[in-house]
Amino acid sequence: MATITAAMVKDLRESTGAGMMDCKAALTETAGDMQAAQDWLRKKGLSKAAKKAGRVAAEGLIGALTKGTKGVVVEVNSETDFVARNDQFQGLVKMIAQVALDVGADVEKIKAAKVGAVTVEAAINDAIATIGENMTLRRAASLEVGKGVVSSYIHNAVTEGAGKMGVVVALESAGKTDELAVLGRQLAMHVAAANPQAIDPAGLDPDVVRREKDVLADKYRQQGKPENVIEKIVESGLKTFYKEVCLLEQAFIHDSGKSVAQALKEAEGKVGAPVKITGFVRYALGEGIEKQESDFAAEVAAASGKK
Repeated sequence: MATITAAMVKDLRESTGAGMMDCKAALTETAGDMQAAQDWLRKKGLSKAAKKAGRVAAEGLIGALTKGTKGVVVEVNSETDFVARNDQFQGLVKMIAQVALDVGADVEKIKAAKVGAVTVEAAINDAIATIGENMTLRRAASLEVGKGVVSSYIHNAVTEGAGKMGVVVALESAGKTDELAVLGRQLAMHVAAANPQAIDPAGLDPDVVRREKDVLADKYRQQGKPENVIEKIVESGLKTFYKEVCLLEQAFIHDSGKSVAQALKEAEGKVGAPVKITGFVRYALGEGIEKQESDFAAEVAAASGKK
């Protein structure tokens, strides 16, 4: 039998909003499998926030840069938020984004690329030595179109082109570049706010769709609904799910009375040609990284030689 720790119960409670005892029961029933426990709570109708994003704990900056038909977004992590306000670190992030725009999104290629006489990796190491804090280029992504624009948006910017969240959106079109750029920024802002998982249902991970169907089916099966009714409910539930997680089906944040697909169609009049979203990337600082929690009072006591 898996050991269910208090930390596991706490993590599940934070990610679902369910009660402590319900979280403990869910982990016990699923042998400590966190994802299965989240599904168990949803099936029981006990999860208040099953789709809540994971805790964001790492520090640093997201950098985004575009040039015509190409754009990149990078994440450079540091140990503390204080470093993100350091001019040298901000310059480092911008430099890395520029290199990524030139050489592509492969992290190792970016680190090996030269800026003047030194490599990016050497520049990072120099910054570590100067600032006195560990830093790392965690990830990078790029988008490019044949005709059209790639637009960007930085949320919670601390300097131009760098902040706590960065988005790039690629629009393919033979229309007016200036109108496309305006539309692209609006869409990038939408992606930042709505956090879609894919452009449309076809782009979703099949495992994600399967999991959603299973959760919906099991939930209503436990309520005693007949299988033929469950099938219809699941299909209806999936349509609702797609509106939540698919970009084109989401309500447009700039006009909630329209879907993104409808807003895109209307914008084609100003652009003067059909417009297609070919891709988007949304980086939120530290997503997927858990920062070790510490007892500050205990640390101070330890530093002073007291227990």
